[in-house]
Amino acid sequence: MDLYREEILEHWQNPQNFGEIKKADLVIEQANPLCGDEITLFIKLDDNRSAIRDIRFTGSGCAISIASASILSENIKNKTVSVISKITGTDVIKLLGGQIAPARLKCAFLPLEALRRIRV
Repeated sequence: MDLYREEILEHWQNPQNFGEIKKADLVIEQANPLCGDEITLFIKLDDNRSAIRDIRFTGSGCAISIASASILSENIKNKTVSVISKITGTDVIKLLGGQIAPARLKCAFLPLEALRRIRV
């Protein structure tokens, strides 16, 4: 098994930042009705409401959607909302190891779709 697959499996089995934030500033739910993947982001903003101080997520889904949420959550802490708004699908694919089957792209992009709904 190559490193890419091992990393996805590791983040799926032991996701980083899994759980809720009590008194979160933002709670964003996103679902993929085609496959049943669901994710909820809990976001705590900095005092200026311009950067993500903390992020956690809950949900259920395939290994790719959970791994994507885990990896993205690690990569966006302490970044500004404007920087986060510029994250692309290509960026997500790179974070996941560079190769995602076309049929699984919706799974990989589910957390990104949720992040795109941030309104501050």
